[in-house]
This record gives sequence, structure tokens and C-alpha cells, in this order.
Amino acid sequence: MPLPTGEVIGIMSDNLRRRGSVFPISKRAATRWSTGLNLPRGGSTVLYTGLMVQLVPYIEVAVAAMERLGDTRLAGLTALGRRANRVVNLTRLGLHPRAATRARYDQVLVDVVGLLRTAGVDFGYLYGDELYSGALAHDLGLDEAVALHARRVIDVFRRNGVREVITVDPHTTTMLRSVYPTLVDDYDLTVRSYLEVLAAEGSGLGAPTRSLDLELAMHDSCVFARYEGVVDQPRTLLARTGVSVAEPAHTGRSTWCCGGPAEALYPAKALANAGRRVEQLRAVAPAGVTMCPLCLVNLRRAAGDTMPFQDISHYLRQAYLEPAAASLTPRTTPKAAAR
Repeated sequence: MPLPTGEVIGIMSDNLRRRGSVFPISKRAATRWSTGLNLPRGGSTVLYTGLMVQLVPYIEVAVAAMERLGDTRLAGLTALGRRANRVVNLTRLGLHPRAATRARYDQVLVDVVGLLRTAGVDFGYLYGDELYSGALAHDLGLDEAVALHARRVIDVFRRNGVREVITVDPHTTTMLRSVYPTLVDDYDLTVRSYLEVLAAEGSGLGAPTRSLDLELAMHDSCVFARYEGVVDQPRTLLARTGVSVAEPAHTGRSTWCCGGPAEALYPAKALANAGRRVEQLRAVAPAGVTMCPLCLVNLRRAAGDTMPFQDISHYLRQAYLEPAAASLTPRTTPKAAAR
């Protein structure tokens, strides 16, 4: 039997209310990525991760566990699990992603910092004071809990004198730019994605140190493309690096969803949707590029070994943060074979 959707959503709601996140991880796990970067603490402009990238390895483990339990009698014990979770944080007890997986996603944040620094952007970081954005809870319709949580997040920004926020992922961007203003009185934060910062006219990013002779299939984030108008910026940045962007069927504002965030409730349906998207992307290029951690994990899961996917920050790091070297993987186009 499948896991009861109401109880699963209830666990996430309880976690957000009681522990500040749908998947409450420790402050150490949330800030580990910043070790050794010597980021200033706070300031008027901060890089805000919203914990989305850090949570993805835990979401990945949770989805796998839900798939296993959904086919067993243990699914009937979900209500009991919810009651236990109100007393003990089951995320920390039961979700243990591999260190290599955590490091792979943490690298996205490290790369973003390096790119912003290369562009001469002055910013800080709130470290353990940073709170989860509430993005997944909003997507699941937990309006009351999200409204309460939004006020907590803004209180933290105000106490720290934050006036401008640079975000990393589309879900966190839309929460702060489009959702929070409807929930918080006197909202006055300036919110930009790091892609918007880097692609802006007059950005100090400059010329890349190496040219990437690659062809990549572009997977647009639904949230970025449809709601936040972030469509041209990633293409502009990749073009500067020498990447040829291949446009699949359903691109830009008409992009095809990766299956998320439905993986939190309906992993089989999310996987099927991601599989169809992988087919569209594989038809136009040998590798894919994303700009959302949920898209990245869903498409990687669906593609397996048939097609590699990387976050856009991976390619921007290669072009701007690594020294000039021999060319990377030669460009290949599978279009003829796909036809």
C-alpha cells in the first residue's frame, strides 16, 4: 500500500513548525559547505542558501525509503511515525546520506561563492542563523505554517541588518521575491539570484579563463522560467564560456517539469515524468545542464548512466575558476542517432 499522503505532509508540517524545516538537519550539516571560505558574518548583502541545496541529499534518501516502505505493511505505521516524530527528530535518526553525495551538492555552494567573488561582489553569510526558506512546504500547500515561518526568516534578516539577498536556487528565489511579500508586512528586501547578479550588465565577472567546447541540453527550471523571468541569464552565461546550448522540446517558459517536488509524495510519478524529460534532453545533446537542485537530483535519478547532468555552476566554475588547460570532453551531437 502507498504511504498515506496526509500523514507524510503532516510530518513535514510538524517539522516546519517545531524545528524550522521540513527535513530538520543540524546547523553543522547546513553550514559545513562554508568551512575554510572565510565568508564575512552577516552584512547588508548576504548569500542566502535557504538550505535547499543542503537538503537535497536528505530528500534523496527519504524518497528511496518511501519507495521501499510503500510496498510493505509498514506503510500503515506512518501515523505512528508522525506521533514519534513530534517527540524525536526522525530526520536525524533515520536519514543518513553518503558523505560523497553531500559533498557533491555542497560543491554547488562553494562554486557560487567563487563566482561571486570573481565578479567582485561584496557579500556575507549568516551561518547558523540562516533559516530554511519553507519552499517545499509552500509547494505542498502548507500555507499557515509557511506564513508563520516566513515571519521568522524575515525577523532574522532584520536583526542582522540584511537589505539585499543573493539566492542560489529558483525555489528559494521565488519564496523571497514572490511569496514572502504577500505574507510579511513592510517587506523591503531586494532579492536576486546569483545568475542574475553574474549576468547583469556591468557585472565584474569578466572573461573566462578557459573556453568550454561543449554542447549541453538546457533544462529550464519551471519556477525560474515561468514565475521569475530567469530564462536568458543562464544562456548568456553559458554562451560566454563557449558552451553551445541545445534547446529541447518544451524549453524556456514552456519548459517540461522534472517531476519535482512531487517526488516527496509520489516518487513513482515523479520518476516517470523525469524520464520523459530526459528523453527530450537526450535527443538534442549528450549532456544536460540544470539550475535547480531538485531538477538535478530528479533528472540524474531518471537518467542513470544514460546521460550526465550537472548544475550550471559546475560549468561556470570550469570556465572562470579553473586555469586554462587542455580542452574538455569533445563536442558530440546525438541528433542523427536520436532520429
